[in-house]
Amino acid sequence: MLRLFLMACLLVLPTGSLRAESPDFDTQILPVLIDRCAACHGGGEEQSGLSVESLGHLKRGGDRGELVVPGKSGESLLFKVVTEGGDVPRMPLDDDPLTAEQLALLKQWIDAGAPGWNETAIPRRVVKSDHWAFQPVAKPTVPQIRHSHLVRTPIDAFILKRLDAEGLAPSPEADRGTLIRRLSLDLLGLIPAPDDVEQFVTDTSPDAYEQLVDRLLASPHYGERWGRHWLDAARYADSNGYTIDGARSIWPYRDWVVDALNRDLPYDQFAIEQLAGDLLPNPTTDQLIATGFHRNTLINEEGGTDREQFRVEAVVDRVSTTGTVFLGLTVACAQCHTHKFDPITQREFYQLFDVFNQCDEPNLDLPTSEQQRRQGELTAKLSAAKKAVADYDKVKDAAASVQASLDRFTAWKQQHETFWRVLPLESVAAEGKTRFEPLDDHSWLVRDPENHETYILEFTAPVDNLRGLRLEALTHESIPGTGPGLTAHGNFTLNEVSLETANGKPLPLLRADADFAQANGPAAAAIDGDVKTFWAVSAGNKTHSDREIQFFLDADAQIPQGTKLRLKLRQEYENSPYLIGRFRVSATSAPDSYLHLPLLTRRPWEQAGTWDETKFTAEIKSELQKLDPQRKSLEDAVAVADRELKAVNAQITRTMILRRKAEPRTTHVHIRGDFLRHGSEVRADVLGVLHPLPEGVEHPDRLQFARWLFDPANPLTPRVTVNRVWQQFFGLGLVETENDFGTQGSPPSHPELLDWLSGELIRQEWKMKSLHRLIVTSHVYRQSSSLRPELIERDPRNRLLARQSRIRLEAEAIRDVALDSAGLLFPAFGGPGVYPPQPGGLDLFTQVKKSWNTEAGPHRYRRGLYTYLWRSNIYPLFPTFDAPGATMACTRRTRSNTPLQALTLANDAAFVEMAQALARRVLTEGPEYDEGRLRFAWQLCFSRDPSAEELSIMSEFLARQKSAYADETEAKTLSGPTLLPQATPADQAAWTATARVLMNLDEFITRE
Repeated sequence: MLRLFLMACLLVLPTGSLRAESPDFDTQILPVLIDRCAACHGGGEEQSGLSVESLGHLKRGGDRGELVVPGKSGESLLFKVVTEGGDVPRMPLDDDPLTAEQLALLKQWIDAGAPGWNETAIPRRVVKSDHWAFQPVAKPTVPQIRHSHLVRTPIDAFILKRLDAEGLAPSPEADRGTLIRRLSLDLLGLIPAPDDVEQFVTDTSPDAYEQLVDRLLASPHYGERWGRHWLDAARYADSNGYTIDGARSIWPYRDWVVDALNRDLPYDQFAIEQLAGDLLPNPTTDQLIATGFHRNTLINEEGGTDREQFRVEAVVDRVSTTGTVFLGLTVACAQCHTHKFDPITQREFYQLFDVFNQCDEPNLDLPTSEQQRRQGELTAKLSAAKKAVADYDKVKDAAASVQASLDRFTAWKQQHETFWRVLPLESVAAEGKTRFEPLDDHSWLVRDPENHETYILEFTAPVDNLRGLRLEALTHESIPGTGPGLTAHGNFTLNEVSLETANGKPLPLLRADADFAQANGPAAAAIDGDVKTFWAVSAGNKTHSDREIQFFLDADAQIPQGTKLRLKLRQEYENSPYLIGRFRVSATSAPDSYLHLPLLTRRPWEQAGTWDETKFTAEIKSELQKLDPQRKSLEDAVAVADRELKAVNAQITRTMILRRKAEPRTTHVHIRGDFLRHGSEVRADVLGVLHPLPEGVEHPDRLQFARWLFDPANPLTPRVTVNRVWQQFFGLGLVETENDFGTQGSPPSHPELLDWLSGELIRQEWKMKSLHRLIVTSHVYRQSSSLRPELIERDPRNRLLARQSRIRLEAEAIRDVALDSAGLLFPAFGGPGVYPPQPGGLDLFTQVKKSWNTEAGPHRYRRGLYTYLWRSNIYPLFPTFDAPGATMACTRRTRSNTPLQALTLANDAAFVEMAQALARRVLTEGPEYDEGRLRFAWQLCFSRDPSAEELSIMSEFLARQKSAYADETEAKTLSGPTLLPQATPADQAAWTATARVLMNLDEFITRE
């Protein structure tokens, strides 16, 4: 009722009560908005992205779009929300609506065109925040401490300062066997070989540890280890996701990551190439492959889905992943509304969305050099085969056209005695000194020739509508060898032929046809405009024959009878007289439909000089019938070439990349995150709480945005990066919430160290190997992980870092270590995903069957990094040991401890196979007595010698197993089919059981 009352007031309000002129914005409109709207839309508050503090803010509007349509109050969102509400709550929300007079002023101002509406521009949003993560990276001084002898790198000074303040002492350095195992697992994801352990343990040089670090950092396995961490963040998988989860080809991106890390590509360039490699100047193939980072999004292949919906979902994922990986912020929370905790508006989310909305998603072919060669060959072969079909069709069409136009042809031939009318040339001259002698048959002999010559022949068109000219090269007894050319072998070259009127107007010759042409001298070359090419007639002992070439004019030439014409025959070939020795010229006005027939098809009738219409029609049909089988063979040639080319193309590796979209998309805020509800239009921009874009950049593309991420003024990217690296070496980051540096995240345990490392990363030009070396050579990294009683009480989670952390290996590393210990690891690098053994029947749980052709050769023993990763059917070992599902960026894996893990290590067929291999390795490579073999097994699995107690326990276990497997049939069941000459089935079975125990120990799947 109140709303109806207010609207009624507007309708009946006397016009005299309102100002005749438009209301003044500053004195009459803005005060109302400030008074009634600013509580939610002013003073730093921007509900729905709307501020009412200035005309510029009003002009920009909120997330739902422009606020005012000047001159149209009924279409203006500002007026709708204070009167009707519509699909949003009516404003204000306090049930105290605007008065009738205020509504009338607002309506009058809008209908008057909202004066001043375009006068004030909206400035870029700049937000101030006191939160530590948004502050510039500090430049802390490395502290001076009393335990200076423990400071191996500046990192130690920061850690020891905090420990001193807490009254805690650091732990001593771990023993050398522990250090080499720790380093090898951290840097390579593999355990060290026993010989390497012994060499390091016995190396007394003062820089032995540093040399070990450098050797491991230089290993190609380094890229595989750290590539696994990055692929988690990149949500890498070999399939598309959702329920159909079709296969995709993107493994070249995975190999690019490994190679880039091995090359120590600076992290800023590493990231920029992945975000915008296609926008770099003259991008290389590798830089295009790198853009696969943001092609790792899911693709929904189900029928009936809206492609645009899932394209938008992919772009949303790109924004969210970028925010998580490089900024450590929960940007995704702003997809549907302004972030509840961090200074990120919904508008800003879609400004970032616009950065990634301007992309196409093509595939990139990566052929080998041999495939490229074959592609070229087969493409040319296919093109030639298609041209042959097209040429055939032209001939057939021409023949059919002749048959269809017989009436016209008959009418023409009734008026002409011959097809070709021999021309009595009126003038025959040469540009050089060559002379000519006329003969009775209107042909001309050449006398005293030059080496190069151009014949100039003048004549009068003998018929109306001249359609063609024939040049005959004739033999003669006076020519050496009888000709027709003046060379001893009778050949000549006709390099270029042109026709013009007497006043010099050119008349184009469109087609040339000859009764014979040598392989490198086609008839068409005589009119191609290139003097270096030519028509020639070399044919061995058949060269000394009369030859002819015919030239055809444009149908629109319309040359009337009596027109004076000039024909030029240009002949140039090195220094010999490759000239025509005798020639004659004829003309015709025959219809094009006839002239388009090949010369050799027309020649019998033209030579006969008489025509039988019935015979002519029959012969045309005969020619067509001869062509039909020929076309089938030509079509077959096309099919063969096409099939061969497709076969080569099918073998070519392809990878998914990003490309800039040629036609930019328009981006809107999506109301409540619904891609169908478009709000305000937005353009690409960055977060207002961080540093601005460089001067001159208003709406960044992906490359400009990527460079903005790595601007030294950005406090988040370096902090987030060093924190993630720290996390891998110590189990937790200096900021525990590594994916949330916002206000709801954890504060850093050592803020000065975090900033010093961030600055050092930039000073080291983003070289990750330098950062890794800095950390692993520190005392804090080299500490023992023994848990002292006082640390259990004071620092149970090791946030103060008075010791090193014991960390369970990741899923892939557990399998790699087992393969490595067993001597099975196949160290090939790169290539398509492989299929190691897994339990059967897993495909029963997927909507579409996922093929798993278990490798029979060495590829079944590849590193876990190369295992084919179906999103809907992940290799079961990986999720058992907490690997992520590759549906979103994972920046820290959880670590659980479940019975299923123990059961997998003990009973999974793949681990039983590895235990069998470990047993065989111990029996073949180890000493010939059991205690020595046990010590060898300990070195293979744990990089150390067993204690006396461990040796005693396992010796007793081994003896019991030998007794239990005295039955040979049962022994073969456990030991496998391959028996060793030096071991009985009972021995091998007992050692397989022992290997299974060792692989089940907590120490085996833990860094130390």
